[in-house]
Amino acid sequence: MNKKENFIADINTGYSSKGDSIILGGAMLDGEPVAEAHVKIPLKTLNRHGLIAGATGTGKTKTIQVFSEQLSNAGIPVLMMDIKGDFSGIAKEGKEEGFITERHTKINIPYNVTSFPVELMSLSKQNGVRLRATVSEFGPVLFSRILDLNDTQAGVVAVIFKYCDDNQMPLLDLKDIKKVINYSTEEGKDEIAANYGKISTATTGTILRKIIELEQQGGDLFFGELSFETDDLMRIDENGKGYVNIIRLTDIQDKPKLFSTFMLSLLAEIYQKMPEKGDAGQPELVIFIDEAHLIFNEASKALLEQIETIVKLIRSKGVGIYFVTQNPMDVPSGVLAQLGLKIQHALRAFTANDRQAIKKTADNYPTSPYYKTDELLTGLGIGEALVTALNEKGIPTPLVATMMRAPMSRMDVLSADEIDEINGKSKLVKKYAEEIDRESAFEILNKKLAEASEAAAKQEEQAPAKTSKSEPSTTEVVTKSVLKVVTSATFIRGVFGVLNKFFKK
Repeated sequence: MNKKENFIADINTGYSSKGDSIILGGAMLDGEPVAEAHVKIPLKTLNRHGLIAGATGTGKTKTIQVFSEQLSNAGIPVLMMDIKGDFSGIAKEGKEEGFITERHTKINIPYNVTSFPVELMSLSKQNGVRLRATVSEFGPVLFSRILDLNDTQAGVVAVIFKYCDDNQMPLLDLKDIKKVINYSTEEGKDEIAANYGKISTATTGTILRKIIELEQQGGDLFFGELSFETDDLMRIDENGKGYVNIIRLTDIQDKPKLFSTFMLSLLAEIYQKMPEKGDAGQPELVIFIDEAHLIFNEASKALLEQIETIVKLIRSKGVGIYFVTQNPMDVPSGVLAQLGLKIQHALRAFTANDRQAIKKTADNYPTSPYYKTDELLTGLGIGEALVTALNEKGIPTPLVATMMRAPMSRMDVLSADEIDEINGKSKLVKKYAEEIDRESAFEILNKKLAEASEAAAKQEEQAPAKTSKSEPSTTEVVTKSVLKVVTSATFIRGVFGVLNKFFKK
């Protein structure tokens, strides 16, 4: 067999599967698509996580759109964290263009336009399904890690949570935990010290400052009720398509603390509530985290360890996580090692550092007799990518340059009217629209303090009137005068004693 025949045989063997799969595109050899070889990813392996990387403008966004469409068609719901606001167009069918049909003819994949069921979500006041969680749902360990507290400070947070549990005081929002922290070193310090030990005001001051920092990044909007139920991410529409849940994050690009807080809480919640799935035929949910470097750049060591742990464990729940970033080096090595599917778009080599990064990136991929990986990384065109995945046995597939198929939905954002139309039909928007502020720690402690103040006032009223202070007697005046003189004399003697010793030397 010649080179092309060997290539077709290797790719078709490496990317074959007994179960269902999705097609990402057509294989390429020597810069040209090969119509007889398709890049297929088994649904069974999509909970093994992945990476979608590449420089700006190389086609990452369209790859995520294609991936999400294929998952939705297979009845798999998607959660997409949309930092730049690029993905809302998936709700509307695309438009057949000449360059798209030409591409699909080259890779021998039919092209049809269609739309997909979408929910638009928000962590802030943008229109859409409001996402919230309570402080109690985080628990003391996760809440401490988000705030990047040391062991002593984390211990105080654990005491605060324990005190609230013991006294039936729900911690729902940030004003609740701030109130309890202040109470622990002021009016309630004796009560808490007697039952849980003394709490340092310096420690609580540090914790409060870090909570305020989180609050300033929008945490006051995120913490509260009604809490979002993760089951609402797992919906299938009447046509059997999985919902594409798009979290619109365009207004929190400069608030990475809030972004990482939400992501970690969501992953922890999904892991806690979803049953074990093992190696099922397909995932229950696939999550795309766009601009993933925003999480990793701002995360503390403890937070990175938490993310790495969840990534390792959550796949057994049938959840796949896909990190989207410009450079694979943005993802910590501990997380990168857990990623089974890698889709690498072109990288740019403008500086010596860029060239070193490309070499390191090339080393992360399997060697191939058909490509020089480091050279190919800078030569890929828009909408082309290097792909390697895991087959159904968990073995890495051959590295293949791929001409990605085009999205079937609109490759542009929705208008404001179209967004309003989607939100107007959404049951989830109505469900989570109401902001609930039921009685919690803040109100309970304020009530307790008010009652204590009222009781003290009554007691003072009922106490017998105190006699007015009598004028001091002559003896008292003389005594005080003598004490003043003695004290002054003692001080003067001390000063002169020091001076005498000094001059005698």
